[in-house]
Amino acid sequence: MSPALGTLLLLIGLNLFNYIDRYILPGEVSLIQREFHSTDQQMGALTTAMFVVYMFTAPLTGWLGDRFRRKPLIIAGAVLWSLATLGTMWVHDYWTLYIRHALVGVGEATFGIFAPAVLADFYPERDRNRILSIFYLAIPVGAALGYLAGGELGTLWGWRAPFFLCAIPGLAIAALYGWIGREPERGACDHVKPTMNRTTVWGLFSNAAFLTASFGLATLTFAMGGISAWMPTFLHRSAGLSVGKASLAMGAITVVDGIAGTLVGGWLAQRWLRTNYRALYLLSFWSVALTLPCGALLFFGPPAWSIPVLFVTEFFLFLNTGPLNAAIVNSVSAPVRATAISLNLFCIHAFGDTFSPQIIGAISDRSNLRIGLGATLIFLVISALILRMGARFAPPLEETG
Repeated sequence: MSPALGTLLLLIGLNLFNYIDRYILPGEVSLIQREFHSTDQQMGALTTAMFVVYMFTAPLTGWLGDRFRRKPLIIAGAVLWSLATLGTMWVHDYWTLYIRHALVGVGEATFGIFAPAVLADFYPERDRNRILSIFYLAIPVGAALGYLAGGELGTLWGWRAPFFLCAIPGLAIAALYGWIGREPERGACDHVKPTMNRTTVWGLFSNAAFLTASFGLATLTFAMGGISAWMPTFLHRSAGLSVGKASLAMGAITVVDGIAGTLVGGWLAQRWLRTNYRALYLLSFWSVALTLPCGALLFFGPPAWSIPVLFVTEFFLFLNTGPLNAAIVNSVSAPVRATAISLNLFCIHAFGDTFSPQIIGAISDRSNLRIGLGATLIFLVISALILRMGARFAPPLEETG
């Protein structure tokens, strides 16, 4: 097995349990509320706490990643988030859970930055969409398993048990990565011309390709973060499903759509790149544009249609996973890639999913969850417009040295 493939597989494993740990909580919101008597806004605030810590830690970890070896930083982050997840077993009040959830953000602010940068140094620009599409398959699979663990195991054994069971594998994979994982030479596979706005930190703020991809993803993330945090609860309240069945439905749809949508989106973008170097942005635009009418029908249509419409909505949402992340990685060069990814993460969480679950929860407390989730449609419109504009600034992928 080549060092690139072995490292890719280990990073996929870590990413899988990263998302399992993150999505246990949304799968069992109703169970936690029964014990702590928390409001919807308070439950949304747990996700806000994690992402506030995440986004303010990210710039520091990005700076570290451009100056020091990334392998030990990845291991440290994985160990930290796994231990924080494990510690949930001993949480017995809302504010301790709040602090625990915030600490998870520190660990995730390392892995989410360094893993794409490491993979970019193993593969050239034209292959990164394909590789990142494979890498990000862990998102829907991990999210689905997290929903299932939270809803099903939480119902059977109590809401703390899933956190304990899902923390151990993350520690084991981190140890395995420390043993056999490899770190490539920085910039070894970069071929696009290294201009000032691609190779300096200050240049990032005038790099239109980077900025449009980042803000397009940020507004999209507002919608996706809100939907992922509240959809099991929405199915429970609006479609009349039990907590376990709502999480099971969300998990099953997420894993099927996530795999299918991510693979189809990556495949379409890879073929489109043969004739149009703007394909990564254009595919992402169409992904969001097609999601809009489906989302409107999901939130405001007949409850009996909720499951089939959710299936179609999530498929379109996942089409952009590989292409949009590849667009961000390709918009910069190796000397500032970790910093650029960290700024992108700050942006997508500051303007995206840090506050969307809490905002949706607050709207729900004052009206209903349908209207709360309906707010995400506004941000999908903004995302589509930004990504369409971003196609004008996509960097050509010719090998210019």
